[in-house]
Amino acid sequence: MAAESLTVLKNLADLSQFEQEDPAAPGCPLPVSSSKTADTPPARSSTGSIPEIFHAKKSGGGEIRLLKTVLSSACERNCNYCAFRAGRDFHRETLKPDGMAKLFSQLNQSGIAEGLFLSSGIVGGGIRTQDKILDTADILRFKHGYNGYLHLKLMPGAEKDQVLRAMQLANRVSINLEAPNPVRLQKLAPLKTFAEELLKPLQWADEIRRTLNPLSAFNLRWPSLATQFVVGGVDETDLELLQLTQYLHSKLSLTRVYFSPFKPVRDTPFENLPPENLLRQVRLYQAAFLLRDYGYSLEDFHYSSSGQLPLDADPKMAWAREHLSENPLEINTADRIQLLRIPGIGPVSAKRILQSRRQHPIKEAGTLRAFGIPLERTLPFILINGKRPDRQPQLL
Repeated sequence: MAAESLTVLKNLADLSQFEQEDPAAPGCPLPVSSSKTADTPPARSSTGSIPEIFHAKKSGGGEIRLLKTVLSSACERNCNYCAFRAGRDFHRETLKPDGMAKLFSQLNQSGIAEGLFLSSGIVGGGIRTQDKILDTADILRFKHGYNGYLHLKLMPGAEKDQVLRAMQLANRVSINLEAPNPVRLQKLAPLKTFAEELLKPLQWADEIRRTLNPLSAFNLRWPSLATQFVVGGVDETDLELLQLTQYLHSKLSLTRVYFSPFKPVRDTPFENLPPENLLRQVRLYQAAFLLRDYGYSLEDFHYSSSGQLPLDADPKMAWAREHLSENPLEINTADRIQLLRIPGIGPVSAKRILQSRRQHPIKEAGTLRAFGIPLERTLPFILINGKRPDRQPQLL
């Protein structure tokens, strides 16, 4: 690998840290301290001139060594928060599709990187930039014979045929909606249009998955879909973000919605704004997973008068304290939806409980602990055979 080209790739990868990626789709996280996020950033590794590699979670367990990078750090858009924005004073760099494909293929064959997340700054319009991303993927798949994980970004304004081609090549495609509605987007990214440039490609992707046979797709199945919001900076509310999140999961079948906390970048219009509280990101992820996997609705959450989730309350625990403290659920008769309302019980442990009950009733809390359920969260809200269980799991 040419040292000069590797240096360019390393510089481009360093500018991609704001993009969140996690090929797996984990369940609702347990509460964490305010110093951590619900989606803890994957571990990273870098050696010398080798680009930084992210150790992301993989579906089914384990990790994937992922290179996150862009084709170009040049951009003609003027997003008020972005390090790539037009007119910002820093050195821009670009790799051509064949150069990017060759470098990643070499990293892959050397065992350094297993997967690729590819985006780009916009140069010459979204359609032209999308073509370059697609060219890179084509070269990787068909010239270099790469069969691994590939996440392709859709550019604002991409055409429907380009969305289809991306879906034929990738394991995941995504486009950053950035804001929950046109009013917030205008403040965040003045040159982008919400419905036509950003939301429409996701709607096309959903239509393609619903109406076209995936025989032309990589591995004969359509890729998963994802998006990302910038949280903070333009006074968007949690309710606004969760309303759109619910639509994306229920109507467009998105696998992941990422919440990227705003961080000020030097030499941008937002450079003097404060960074977003990371605990807000935690609460948004918790609420989003409850909407996606646990049967919750927007009305199940408490909001402040300004539309924000309380930072001091895990939304699932807050609901349970209000509804289950005085009316605990019987663990031997609760159905799946009811089980998922109990803190500490997720889709996997709910399934284990239901399977176990088909054989014999649950008689003690120790059985729940054997299922991996954190008893300190669960016991205050359940009955076992009509009785409240001992709340001292260390004695069980």
